[in-house]
Amino acid sequence: MSGRGRSSFTKRQKERSRQEKQREKAERKIQRKLEKQTGSSEESTDSLEDFSAVADQLALPGSNVEE
Repeated sequence: MSGRGRSSFTKRQKERSRQEKQREKAERKIQRKLEKQTGSSEESTDSLEDFSAVADQLALPGSNVEE
């Protein structure tokens, strides 16, 4: 019965990676939306303030992603 403990671990890994991808995708979507509103894509691409605000907005309930 040595093969039983591994599946829940891999499920957790897959779920965390799925949540991370979902969070990154939402960040990019919000970033594009902000760029479209301001009309300047060069000046806000590397802004750390925008990403911190996005991370606060996208905090998923029940997710245990350490940053």
